[in-house]
Amino acid sequence: MKKPPVRKKPRLAVFKFASCDGCQLSLLSCEDELLAVAGAVEIANFLEASRAVVKGPYDVTLVEGSITTPHDAERILEVRAQSKFLVTIGACATAGGIQALRNFGDVKEFTSLVYARPDYISTLATSTPIASHVKVDYELRGCPVSKANLLELLSSLLHGRRPNIREHSVCLECKKRGTVCVMVAHGTPCLGPVTHDGCGAICPAFHRGCYGCFGPQETANTSSLAAAWTRMGSTGEDLTRAFRTYNASAEPFRREGDAHARPG
Repeated sequence: MKKPPVRKKPRLAVFKFASCDGCQLSLLSCEDELLAVAGAVEIANFLEASRAVVKGPYDVTLVEGSITTPHDAERILEVRAQSKFLVTIGACATAGGIQALRNFGDVKEFTSLVYARPDYISTLATSTPIASHVKVDYELRGCPVSKANLLELLSSLLHGRRPNIREHSVCLECKKRGTVCVMVAHGTPCLGPVTHDGCGAICPAFHRGCYGCFGPQETANTSSLAAAWTRMGSTGEDLTRAFRTYNASAEPFRREGDAHARPG
């Protein structure tokens, strides 16, 4: 009697581009849950966790980081070609990251001030999200990403179902945890009404305004929020700084930051 064929485990790969590694560390810090993931897949490429490298193709590929160099612009094409599902994780991969602040300045000027030999530096004038270069199957926002969302996404892809990830604002998270609105109660500027949930509303829970780490919520009304901030005494410079942080290049935030920026 023939033995049934051994079912191969799906191959999981994790690649890093311009980033701080924080989103990969979110996966590593899942601890017990990560052991279950590791038992369900073959971790083929994850240099943050192992030196072992297995060539593609890959069933699921997680990509952290933005594209900032000519070399990485070529490398992401290779990663995409080897991946059945490509998922971007974190603000850098989904919106260019905090390094996208270069998009509002002169990179040549920056490198001339920082490096003794700027001619050795090979970089692009902009920091762009992965989706600007290749087709992306799913995006997980955050700086860093939510561990719960990351595990849910991996589980859904491995079991062939739709990810159960919410599409709400941080305001709903404040209501769920019983946190009093810092804007209403204290007049504290907060990006919560236009920011995607996922963080658990940590900052408002400690009487601080949301910094927009998880990027713009779908159909974010940034102009209305900016008007509310202005009534509370915020200046145009305050608004530009607020919208130009971790997700500066995400379209709603970029547009609102530009609207209040000083000319030149």
